[in-house]
Amino acid sequence: MTRMRIDTIPVDSGPEAGKIPAHVWRTAAVVVFGAIMGMLDTSLINLGLHTIAADLNTSLASIQWVASGYLLALGVSLTVCGWLARRVGVGRLWLGALAAFTIASGLCALAGTANWLVALRILQGLAAGVMIPAGQTLLGQAAGPQRMGRVMGVVGIAVVGAPALGPTIGGVMLAHWNWQWLFLINIPLGLIGFALGLRYLPLGPGIPMRRLDIAGVVLGGGGVSAVVYGLSEIGERGAVTAVSVWLPVLAGAAALAGFIVRGLHSTRPLLDICMFTNRVFAAANTASFFAGAAMFGVMVLLPLYFQVLHGYGLIGTGVALIPFGAGGVLTLPIGGRLTDRFGGGLVATVGNLAVAITVLPLVFLPADAAPTLIQVLLFAAGVGTALAGLPLVSAAYAAVRPEQLPDATAFVNILQRVGGAVGVAAVAVILSRAANSAADPIDGYHLSFAVLAALSVVAALASTLLRGRQRG
Repeated sequence: MTRMRIDTIPVDSGPEAGKIPAHVWRTAAVVVFGAIMGMLDTSLINLGLHTIAADLNTSLASIQWVASGYLLALGVSLTVCGWLARRVGVGRLWLGALAAFTIASGLCALAGTANWLVALRILQGLAAGVMIPAGQTLLGQAAGPQRMGRVMGVVGIAVVGAPALGPTIGGVMLAHWNWQWLFLINIPLGLIGFALGLRYLPLGPGIPMRRLDIAGVVLGGGGVSAVVYGLSEIGERGAVTAVSVWLPVLAGAAALAGFIVRGLHSTRPLLDICMFTNRVFAAANTASFFAGAAMFGVMVLLPLYFQVLHGYGLIGTGVALIPFGAGGVLTLPIGGRLTDRFGGGLVATVGNLAVAITVLPLVFLPADAAPTLIQVLLFAAGVGTALAGLPLVSAAYAAVRPEQLPDATAFVNILQRVGGAVGVAAVAVILSRAANSAADPIDGYHLSFAVLAALSVVAALASTLLRGRQRG
């Protein structure tokens, strides 16, 4: 497999490898803009779907493609970001993706019909699917394995903080302005990020590459998108037996199987499947899959818990979720230091167990439980979530060679997305069945929290396996 030149970012080694030099923090500061835009955009748009549907005079089912089209496009571009990074250079790729995402955001605000908005959101998804792993590749190359946890922990503040504040920001914006501002907010962030990227990112050229493996893109990107789409349809249908659920999932699984077979027998695969023979990398991704399922499930369930069960409005829901985000933001830098010192496996084991322990009381609490108790549990769950996910990502990136990082970031993001879709689908099925039964409405939430706690326990067990392999 052709290797990418890594000669534009100095990575320290030796006795001073523990110190984080200024150029690493500059790279991290720039990449944060893309991370904020990607995470904030998702939470804001999901919040505004009802408003957008009413303004564009279309059905909610049609406007759902504003969210679904974005996710499907993201799945496609994740599979080609490694090839693109080698072809044009990682810094240049990130800048191009940021520019495309920013321009698409402005065009989304100008869309006069639902069809145009969906098309432009697909363009946004294609850009985001490249920008996110390219940014992580830049961080990994700059930080090196000895500093990965600390750098990812600080950058993770934006990743956790943006969606946590998203409902509050979106609620305020929708209360005072029109929905177009949900997209226009990305423009100043994108312009600042682009200007800083031109100044501080390594913008060296890529290397000559073979032609893009179109068959690999169709099998890999199409497979990921089909699986995610089928799982997301569970939320609409409320059951796994609908044709729109099982058919895309089966077709996507078959395509991914073909992608794996093609990758194993190709001398120059689109993504290096053989990276999973690295036992640490494989264990970190396995744990990350289940941790992602629990995390995305919790992030979908908590807003519904306050909106549907407790009758909170958009702004009230956002305020109620602040302790969850605050717990994560305050803990991430500490978690990064612990990861570099003790390894991602140990920290993630503790974090996932903490999530399970703090979510478990919500399985038994009545609907009229004391708000203070719920807020304390949410803060503790945010602390656990900060220790559960990013240490696994850091461990995966630290386990590979620098030239493998473009493919590693793609695999990590793909597995997290599919895992997240599994967690959200589980919550959707449980709540849908509870709503259609004569049971107390809170029973669906109790069962959903129980399933998410169980997923966190599985993630903890997988993290324990990772710890063993790191020590071995």
